[in-house]
Amino acid sequence: MSYSGNPIDVIKNLFGDKKWDDVISFCKKMLREDPKDLVALQNMATAFLHMGKFQDALAQCQTVLDMNEFDEYALKNKIFALEKLRKYDDVMICADRLLSKNKDDAWAHDSKGLALNELGKHKEALECYDLSLAINQDNVTALMNKAVTLSFLQKFEDAVLLYDKAQELEGPIREAAAAKSEAYQKLGKEDEAFLAAQGLLVSDIKKYIAEAKAKKMRVFDLYCLNEYQDLEEKEEKHAQKQNAKLDKD
Repeated sequence: MSYSGNPIDVIKNLFGDKKWDDVISFCKKMLREDPKDLVALQNMATAFLHMGKFQDALAQCQTVLDMNEFDEYALKNKIFALEKLRKYDDVMICADRLLSKNKDDAWAHDSKGLALNELGKHKEALECYDLSLAINQDNVTALMNKAVTLSFLQKFEDAVLLYDKAQELEGPIREAAAAKSEAYQKLGKEDEAFLAAQGLLVSDIKKYIAEAKAKKMRVFDLYCLNEYQDLEEKEEKHAQKQNAKLDKD
C-alpha cells in the first residue's frame, strides 16, 4: 500500500472509505518514522475501535497517556473501549481524570453516570446527569440517561417530563416516544401511553384527551379520525396541484 500527500489528509480519506486495515497500516508506517507520532497513535486507536478490537485500542490510548495522562482524545477513546469491555470502574477513573482538568466537561459527567448505572449506583448516576444538565440544560444525552434512570427507580412522572423535553429539542426520537409510552403504562395511563407511542408531546397529549372527553369519544377513535381527515386533506391538495399542472400544460 502506498499513499502520497499530507498524512492527515490520507488518514481522513481512508476513514471516509472505512478502510480500517489501511488506516492501521499507514499509521504503523508513520510510527516507524516517529514512535511518538500522536496523529498515528490516536487514529490507530480510533480505527481499532471501529474494528471492534478494543484491547488494541486501549494499548494505543495508553501509549499516548504515558506521554500525557490528561490527553483528552486518548482518554475519551479509552472510555469508549472500556465501555465495550464492560470495565466500568476504569471508565470512572478516566472520567474523573477528564473532570480534574475540566469540571465542565458534560461528556465526562455523562460517561461517569452511565458507568455508575451499570454498577447499580443509580442515585450517584443521577447526580452526574444533574451536573451535566447544569452545564447545558439542553443536553439530550443527559436528559435521556436521567429519564431512563428515573424510570428504573420507578419515578415515572419525572421520567415522562424528561423524555418529553428531549423530544422537544431533537424532534421525533423513537426511543424517547417508546420509553415515555412505557412510563405512562406503568402509571396506568393507557390513553396517554397510546398517544405517547405516536410521538406526541405532553402538551398535545393533554389537548387530545381534553378534546376526546369534550366530544365523548375514545382517544383512540379521535386519533384515527384526525389521521383520516389529515390524509384526506393531503390527497385533496395533491389532486388540486395535479389538476393545476394539467390545466397549465
